[in-house]
Amino acid sequence: TEWPETGRLALYLLGLRATCPPPDPSPQRSLVTWLKYYLEEDWAGSRQHGHPLTSYYQYSLGILALCVHRKRVREEVIRRLLAAEHHGRLGHAGGSGVDTEAVAVLAFTCLERERLVGTRLAAELRVATRRARRRMVEEAQGPDGFFGNVYSTPWAMQVFIATDTCQERAYGQAMAALLENLDTFTTAATMAQALPALHGRSYLDIASMRCQEEPDTLMPMSAEPPPEMPGNMTVRLVVECPQPWCPQHQLYNQLVSAPAGAYLLDVLRAATTQGPPNFTFVTQDTPQGPFLSRVLGLEAQQQRRNYWQLLTAPDTSLQMGVADYRPKDGQTLILRLSKW
Repeated sequence: TEWPETGRLALYLLGLRATCPPPDPSPQRSLVTWLKYYLEEDWAGSRQHGHPLTSYYQYSLGILALCVHRKRVREEVIRRLLAAEHHGRLGHAGGSGVDTEAVAVLAFTCLERERLVGTRLAAELRVATRRARRRMVEEAQGPDGFFGNVYSTPWAMQVFIATDTCQERAYGQAMAALLENLDTFTTAATMAQALPALHGRSYLDIASMRCQEEPDTLMPMSAEPPPEMPGNMTVRLVVECPQPWCPQHQLYNQLVSAPAGAYLLDVLRAATTQGPPNFTFVTQDTPQGPFLSRVLGLEAQQQRRNYWQLLTAPDTSLQMGVADYRPKDGQTLILRLSKW
C-alpha cells in the first residue's frame, strides 16, 4: 500500500505558487487534485487510527497549500486538525511539536483570511490561533530565544508575522537568536523556512502575490567549500532500540575514527569499514536532505510511527540531520529508534 505524499506535494505546490508559474493552470490543477486526494486519505486514516496516515505536520501543510491556492477543504478535514490542536496531540515523543503547531496555525489563519470557511468555524479558528500563539510564548520558547529548536523557530515566527503580532517581545528574541545561527540552515528546505521570516513574510503572503510585478532577480551563486581540518577525531557510536520487539536495548557500541571536521554521515560511513562488529545503515533522500531510515537492518517505519532519533550523550537530541551535524572529538553519538 502506497502511503500518501501529502507533505511533499504540499511543499511543492507552495514553492510552485511562490515562483509565479505560467498562466496555463492545467499542471497545477492536476497537482491540486492529487493533494486533495492525499489529504482525504490522511483524514480517513485519522478516523481509523486516531492520527493521519502521514503526520499532523504533513496534514497541516496539505491544508495550508490548498488554502494558498484558494481551494476549499471539507469542514470535517479542518475540524480533525482543530481537534488535534485543542487536545494537544500535535507534538511527538522525544521532540518538539512547535513546527507542527505553527503550520497548523498558519493553515487556520489562511482559511480565515481567504474566507474559505463559514463564520462559526472562522471564529473557532481564531480562538485556536490565539491559544497556540500564547502556548508558544509561555511554554515553547527557551532562554536561548528559540521556539522549540532552531529549525522550528522560523515556523513559529511566521505565525507572529501572519497574525500581525511581531511587536511582542518573544518575536524579537527569536529573531535575534535566528540571526546568530544562520549558518545552521544549509539545505534548500530549511532555508525556505527561514528566509520568509527574515524578510518579515509568511507563507500566507504567497496567496496575495502579484506575479506580473515580480522582477527576475535570481542570480547564480558559487559557494566555496569549507576548508578541510587536519588530523583525525574519535567518537563513540551507540545504537539503541528501546522498543519491546527489539532483540536487545543496545545493539552497537564502538569507537569510530574519522577525519576531523567530518559530518555525522561521514562518521557512519567510516563505521561501516571499521568492524567487527559490522555496522550498516541506509539513508533516504528527502527535501530536507538524507534521512536515516535503516540501521543494523532495523528500519524506521511510518506505519509503526517510529524514526531513528539522533542524540549526543547522555540524552540531547540533535537539531541537525546526518549530513549537517559535525561531531566533536570524544563525543558519544547515539542512534535511537524512537516513537513519534
